Amino acid sequence: MFAFDATFWRDRRVFVTGHTGFKGAWLSLWLTGLGARVTGLSLPPHTDPSLFALCAEGRCTDVYGDVADPTVVARALAGCEPEIVIHMAAQALVRPSYLDPLGTYATNVMGTANLLQAVRSVASVRAVVVVTSDKVYENDGAGRAFTEDDRLGGHDPYSNSKACAELVTSSFRQCFFPGPCQVATARAGNVIGGGDWSPFRILRDLVEAFEAGEPVALRYPQAVRPWQHVLDPLAGYLMLAQAMATDAVRTPAAVNFGPEAGSFRSVAELVQAFTARWDGRPGWRLDADDHPHEASLLTLDATRARTLLGWQPLLSFDEVVAWTADWYRSFWSGEDAGAVTRRQIALFSQRLDRQADDRMPMRGTA
Repeated sequence: MFAFDATFWRDRRVFVTGHTGFKGAWLSLWLTGLGARVTGLSLPPHTDPSLFALCAEGRCTDVYGDVADPTVVARALAGCEPEIVIHMAAQALVRPSYLDPLGTYATNVMGTANLLQAVRSVASVRAVVVVTSDKVYENDGAGRAFTEDDRLGGHDPYSNSKACAELVTSSFRQCFFPGPCQVATARAGNVIGGGDWSPFRILRDLVEAFEAGEPVALRYPQAVRPWQHVLDPLAGYLMLAQAMATDAVRTPAAVNFGPEAGSFRSVAELVQAFTARWDGRPGWRLDADDHPHEASLLTLDATRARTLLGWQPLLSFDEVVAWTADWYRSFWSGEDAGAVTRRQIALFSQRLDRQADDRMPMRGTA
């Protein structure tokens, strides 16, 4: 059975877009810790504080530029001749997509097209993982978990642009990648973890409310989401890339990476869990102002990832909350953010290694 192999990444040339973002900083730190030779392409960090600036900057080859510029993408990709490409650069927020829909489409759709076009000219690339979102599906509110074969859609410009990125990737895959380079999309969302200061996200709202000593204002407290720690889907992206690069499994066109059903919780339940972990603060109140549309229920079926890759979420909902809350407590107490992040990566990696060991056939058996 397929399993994550940490040694696969040693000295592997990896190109990561969006490496200065929240997920990108975690991934860059993890990959460099595995010994990979990472080149990152991204805009400069857009938050202050920035997880990237605190713990990941300078650990890989940092290239600053916009994926919406095809020349920038082509030059950066050709310069490092990677074997693995993980595309995470995006305008990743729903609310700003209403303010700048054209910019959102330029980054999320044309940025993806620019990357895939550039890959066509770099013969070293063996695997491309295009990270989209759990919001790519046409959500009818029926309440069932979405599978990869469900219809794509997206109400708001962000969600719709990510569905468009899926279509762009599908077209390039079918038309231009019949050979040794494999291309797939990875769908995950509602990722939390230490160091996320992005605006309009629940974690930043929670942290700011905690620091202010006031309840956090929730726009849709009963909205249910598949909460997961950032390391769980990142492990999925790495496993998918490894499987494609080694031809270990027949590569699917798209893969969902979502938590167990026990981690499908409402926004209010998430806040209550953090409040219990943070000595009764911050609590929450209803934000009664008018807000853009958000789906009331969104969950993923990750059967394909479990069946083909042997991937499974390693952190329960309670652990997701505990690891995230502990990260911020350590940061507030003055501990080095890089040390805290690397420690959590090491703990998670130990679980991955145990999972891989469990899948290895016993000596002397077929």
